[in-house]
Parts: sequence; C-alpha cells; structure tokens
Amino acid sequence: MTLGDLVVYVNYFVLGYFLLINAVYLVLYAISFAEIADYVRRDVFSGLAELFSSNYAPPATVVVPAYNERASIADSVRSFLTLHYPLHEVVVVNDGSTDDTLEVLIREFDLHESDQPVRRQLETAPIRGVYASPTERLIVVDKENGGKSDALNAGICAAGYPLVCCMDADIILEEDALLRIARPLVEESSVAAVGGIVRVANGSRFEKGRIIEPKTPRKALPNFQIVEYLRAFIAVRTAWSRLNALLIISGAFGMFRRRDVIAAGGYAGDTVGEDMELVTRMHRVLRENDRVYKISFVPDPVAWTEVPDTVRVLRRQRDRWHRGLIDTLFRHRRMLFNPRYGAVGTLGMPYFFLFEFLGPVVELAGYVAFMGGLALGVINLPFAVAFFMAAVGLGVLLSTAAVFLEESGWSAIPGGGTWRSSQSTGSWRTLGTARSTRSGGRWPSSRSCAGAPSGARWSVRALTRAGTTGR
Repeated sequence: MTLGDLVVYVNYFVLGYFLLINAVYLVLYAISFAEIADYVRRDVFSGLAELFSSNYAPPATVVVPAYNERASIADSVRSFLTLHYPLHEVVVVNDGSTDDTLEVLIREFDLHESDQPVRRQLETAPIRGVYASPTERLIVVDKENGGKSDALNAGICAAGYPLVCCMDADIILEEDALLRIARPLVEESSVAAVGGIVRVANGSRFEKGRIIEPKTPRKALPNFQIVEYLRAFIAVRTAWSRLNALLIISGAFGMFRRRDVIAAGGYAGDTVGEDMELVTRMHRVLRENDRVYKISFVPDPVAWTEVPDTVRVLRRQRDRWHRGLIDTLFRHRRMLFNPRYGAVGTLGMPYFFLFEFLGPVVELAGYVAFMGGLALGVINLPFAVAFFMAAVGLGVLLSTAAVFLEESGWSAIPGGGTWRSSQSTGSWRTLGTARSTRSGGRWPSSRSCAGAPSGARWSVRALTRAGTTGR
C-alpha cells in the first residue's frame, strides 16, 4: 500500500464518520422537534400560577457555592430570594473566599451566627460556621476551601428541603425559573433530576440579578456560542431527555431530589467534570438499585450566563470540559454498551464515546489527511466537495435547524446575530484529550466555566456543530 492509498482510505473513513455523526444528529433533532412541539402545547395549560399558589409543590433549597464573589453576591442572593416559588430557601456556601464575600453577606442581610446543625451526609471540608438571616429564608455556610464540588456537597447537607437546586453564584434566572424546573419533579415522583436551559447573557441588559433586555453580543465569539448553546441544549439535550439517556445537567442550573443525590454520593471532588460525572453516577446507582426513574430536561429559556469572550478563556474552558468528559467515561466504562443500564448504556454512553470523545481526534486526522490528499493529488474535485459538505455544510444546516427550533418555541434572543463556523475547538478538545490524566479540585474562574452547561460536551466541529456537552 502506497502513502497515497493510505491517505485516500483515511479520507473515506473520515467522510463516512462525518456523514454518520450528522445522521445521528438528524435523528436527535427529529426527536427534539417532536418533544418541543408537545412541550409548547402542554405549556399553554401548564398552570404555573396554580402551582405557585399550591401546597402540593415540595419546598426547595437553592444551593449557591461562592468563592470570591464579593462584587455580585448580594444582588445575586436577593434575586434568588425573590424567585417565584411556594416555599424555598437559599443556602450560600462560602468556600473559603480570600476576599470579604462573607462580610458582605453578613452586612447586607443582617446575618447572625446560628446553631443550626449541618447533617454531614456527604464528605466536605471542615465547616467554620453557619449564619442565618432573621428576616429571610437564607442560610450561609462558611467553610474551608475545598473546591466547587465540595461546596455544593456542603450546601446539599445544609439543605432543609427535599428538592435542591444547584447553581452558580453569577447565574441570572427568570423569576419563574424554579417553578419551571421543579414542575417535572412535582408531576412525576419518578423524576430524580431536571436540567434547565442556559442562555448566553453577553450583550443583554440586566439589573439586580434580572434580565431587563435580551440582546445579542457585539463581539463575534459570544455570538458563535449562542448557536452552540442552542444546539447543545434545545436541539440535542431535549432528545436525550426523551430517551432517558441524558448524561449532563448543567452545573450552572439543575434541580435534584436531595435523597437521590446523597444516595449517589454527591459531587466528586477529584474530577474537572463534576456535573456530568454526578448525573452519570446517578443513572448507574438508580439502575443498579432497580429504580424506575427519569432524568429530565426543561427546554424553557430560564437561566442566563456570560460566556467567554476571548479565545484564551474559551480554549481553557473547552479543554477543561473535554477532560471532564474523558474522566467520566473512564470512571463509568462498565456502563458502555451495557444493556443493563438501558438507553444510557446502549445509546448515551456509546454516543459520547464514539462522537464526543473520539470526535476531535478523527476530525484532526481528517483535515490532515484531506490536505495531504490535495498535496499528493490523490483527491479529486467531487470527493473534495463531498468532504466539505459533510464537514461544514451539514453542520451549518444543523445549526440553522437549531435556530429554527428555538424560534418556533420561545425566541428569547432577538436580532439574529452572526452565525459563522470555526474549527478551533476541535484542536482545543484534542489538547484536552492529551491532558486528560491531569485533575484538580481548584475553583475555575466564573468566566472560564460559565453556564455550560459544568462538564464536558461539545461536538466534533464545535463552533459549527456545537456538540451536546455544553455545560
């Protein structure tokens, strides 16, 4: 076999791979379209107002981990306290901040030390004190630094209600966000967790923790990510939810039954993809205990976050997400292709292994082989056109379909924006693969891990095709 023959074979393999992954996406899009159409119909009769005044909605605890958030923590907490919900409390966990985050909370909410016990049902770093507000349902747990996962576990332990909503301190929620994300848990006792959609807030105007005027960003990079988030959340995650194979609930905004999170062991502190790892482990534990359950996704535009607007920060974010994906797949490799775990083992895990994990490597090899084929003169024009259409053209088509799905439902982002393609994140995710053996429990900056959906999940041609791993 000559070098030219090898290059041709590699190009045909990659072309077939691109066609296969886009065919899978088309199937997922079709499922999502049907599910969203049904959701919109049901939403007309959702009775959110009745749920808000109902005594049947279980009380919920909003868990907010905070590390050096002095600038925004007061406004964020006020917005969380005023969310529309029959009965909820807010638990803020100060994870050993080196600034005066705790002092700001004490001053703004007139906190005093409390003897309220924290049930240590999960392992956490030592707790230094608990503070309570005399006028609000607000608890502040002050603890030694242990990382975001450790802070979330401490908040779950301190939670006094059966539902816990875990979110980032800098997330911006719609006023009815808790009602919408809790509704599946209220309607079906078998639902163990629910993920909410996260939207790009860059360019929008907001005041006191509320979106006042949604707008598209002026910079191109955040605009790229708008389409990514549409594809990752609305166009794909909705389908995985319908198949009960959803492996990701964004660390920025998700609700769980407290008992199920504790039974699964809480968030792992030794992974960079703690949100995906927890949801995958919950699937595993619930299946192994023969529980009839569902992990759902709510496709409403309910949460907003700022995404990276520089290439350097975006590169670090995607590298981290991909390493988190690899770590989760390795930890739970016994679930891969295992029918004991239902659709998760036979569909969800294989998808993430074949397309999300291997995708960047196949993509990079494909582009190298394609350029090599052109240089050697072994690729003809028809093949070049087919390769381009499979690698880019179908991705653009799918992105357009994702925008159509969003427009047909809610149209939360006005003005369109700039939808362009880029291949950069494929190489960043390849670097993440090479560094996947590294781990750490340090807090990432809020700008480097915003929204994404925390975890690893983006598709082969990320900015063109926006994979399903967006946190």
